[in-house]
Amino acid sequence: MSDEYACVAKGKLKLKNDSDIKKKKKHKSKDKEKERQKAYLEQQLAEASATSSSAASGYERKLTKSEMASKKQQEKMRNKRIMDKAQTTHKERVEKFNEHLDTLTEHFDIPKVSWTK
Repeated sequence: MSDEYACVAKGKLKLKNDSDIKKKKKHKSKDKEKERQKAYLEQQLAEASATSSSAASGYERKLTKSEMASKKQQEKMRNKRIMDKAQTTHKERVEKFNEHLDTLTEHFDIPKVSWTK
């Protein structure tokens, strides 16, 4: 059995391009530090441009009377919905849902799949 494997090459498979390529070692700490500095500078530039653009234009959009009234109404309706949901318990909601299902016709019933149960 050892005679069968006598001519087999042992070790790493050598490719033509393996000898040409030399890997360079990267210094991870320096790369991370450069990325941090770059991100910090970009953030500073973004903040500076945001403040300068709003100050340079000198114009702030104000809501009209109808827009303000609309927002107030939306807020009032949202608060009313939240209060209605908060006042009913889970048990009451389930009972109400079951009553609704009882009023539906049999057309909407899910047919039985298994007759054994």
